[in-house]
Amino acid sequence: MRKKTVSLDQAIGHILSHDLTKIDVKTGFKGAIFKKGHVVGQDDIETLRSMGREHLTILELEEDEVHEDDAALALGSAICGRGLKLTAPSEGRCNLIADFRGLLYFDPDKVHLINCDSDWVVVTLYPYTMVEPGDIVAGFRILPLVIKKAQLERALHVGAKFEVRAYKPLKVGLVTTGREIKSGMIEDAFRPKLERKIAYFGGSLLGQNMAGDDLFEIEEAIRNFLDSGADLVICTGGMSVDADDNTPRAIAQACDEIKFKGIPALPGSMLMVGMKGQKVIIGAPACVVHDEWTSLDLILPRIFAGTIPSFDEVRKFGVGGLCRRCKMCTFPNCSFGVKA
Repeated sequence: MRKKTVSLDQAIGHILSHDLTKIDVKTGFKGAIFKKGHVVGQDDIETLRSMGREHLTILELEEDEVHEDDAALALGSAICGRGLKLTAPSEGRCNLIADFRGLLYFDPDKVHLINCDSDWVVVTLYPYTMVEPGDIVAGFRILPLVIKKAQLERALHVGAKFEVRAYKPLKVGLVTTGREIKSGMIEDAFRPKLERKIAYFGGSLLGQNMAGDDLFEIEEAIRNFLDSGADLVICTGGMSVDADDNTPRAIAQACDEIKFKGIPALPGSMLMVGMKGQKVIIGAPACVVHDEWTSLDLILPRIFAGTIPSFDEVRKFGVGGLCRRCKMCTFPNCSFGVKA
């Protein structure tokens, strides 16, 4: 990269070597109207002449160099996946913006690889963050004005890809266990909470079955919902080690596979997830009734996004899986589950 002084007309398409300041006596404005690194365009010429400019000092790139904006745009185009849009580069920075409500997905190890080159800065939200339309999920820029083509090629070769996975409108069945609830001794408090939670993801509640404590009655209630078209069945109550708690056994008998039983997250460590084909059965711990946010809220976004976590993934929930029970709750924009 080398500096060169040229006339205004010759400067079109070239890079400014330094900021250009404009002073407007009428408005009192004084500041850089064109920044170092700006690529001079035809539309800039009139403004430059009004500033008294007839010549500019521009930068000429070597054959093996790439301007910061071009490099940022190239990387952005490569990593921008479905559910995201790429902003135009400005001073070597682009952003990825969520197009719709969903779950952010990317491989953090690939981001780390890009950031091994100190000239690149890629900054993101955590994987599996619940995002809304218009949220910035990643920002990235080039620190120097130009980088080597080889640096750009290395970043592209990493193969990083970001996407937002849209939530699916799952049909949900609720199986409420416990003879004290079935008999009417205690009023069920979970249904209104569940309806509110699944509505956020675009899901719908097919109905609620009061199944008591009998093993076969609970299993039958689960199977009836599965046969009726439920994509997800949530069982509440009876997830502890008490002798009368048959919910885990009923779920196990109704499933083809148990993904995990127990989760390193508090509140809600007794959570259980199983599969019947492509359908999901959840055993929700008792705390979901009285705690607003629990391990269930770390799992539901993934299930509605079609990403069922394995035990190997779930065991990592322990780091970040402790709810701080803040007086002013901001979940999911908080530390609870951010590393999960």
